[in-house]
Amino acid sequence: MTQTVVDQKCVDNTRTISLSNQVEGDLLISDMAVGCSNPDCLKTTIRIKIAPGRYRNSDYRFDTDGETVFDQFVYPQGMAKPQPDFIPKPIREDYKEACLIRELSPKASATLIRRCLQGMIRHFAGISKATLYAEIQSLRASVDGGTADRAISTESVDAIDSVRGIGNIGAHMEKDINQILEVDPGEAQALIDLVEMLFDEWYGAREKRKERLAHIGSIAAAKATAKDQLSAPAAQNALAAPATAADLLGAKAEE
Repeated sequence: MTQTVVDQKCVDNTRTISLSNQVEGDLLISDMAVGCSNPDCLKTTIRIKIAPGRYRNSDYRFDTDGETVFDQFVYPQGMAKPQPDFIPKPIREDYKEACLIRELSPKASATLIRRCLQGMIRHFAGISKATLYAEIQSLRASVDGGTADRAISTESVDAIDSVRGIGNIGAHMEKDINQILEVDPGEAQALIDLVEMLFDEWYGAREKRKERLAHIGSIAAAKATAKDQLSAPAAQNALAAPATAADLLGAKAEE
């Protein structure tokens, strides 16, 4: 839901941290609170930022060239979205932890997302191999062969394969430990977004199909019961109906 943040839904407080003879120099600390206007949410989000800066021209200004000391959403922690129980608990827990540490350790967050995706392949697609690479190849073959669940697309397999490479940064040490590829919080969030999308496209879609089919089944069962109830009185009336002229003539002929 797209929103416009108005003054009544946003509070931003900035102040100076000025201590003598400190390496960091003058710092600014800003805490911003934003209230969600969605009637289904109405929750508050709080972000704190600390960076070099000073009071300038009657206003507090962060130094654009200074390195940010701290910048994190502190409430609610992690920004993880509630996930339904039909998603296995271990997968939900890895997802929640990945959201929680996205800012503190993006590489660790990417590694947890990698675990989420591997768990989804094993649980949802029923594919378990020695390595994630082998599992992805098997998943791709099942999609190409038409044996995979209809919710699994070639595009989603490609995306998972890309995450595997990123997650390898934290899952396996490189031969040259000096070759470390950084993962920033924005990139970690993109991986989290992928998992949230697959939660909906895979598990959510399958659950909706189950619910719709179960609903149709219950309608059919109800109609069958109603039909049986209508047929029962008709059969009883037929047994209790008076003999027709043909019945009487047939009985007379038998005598």
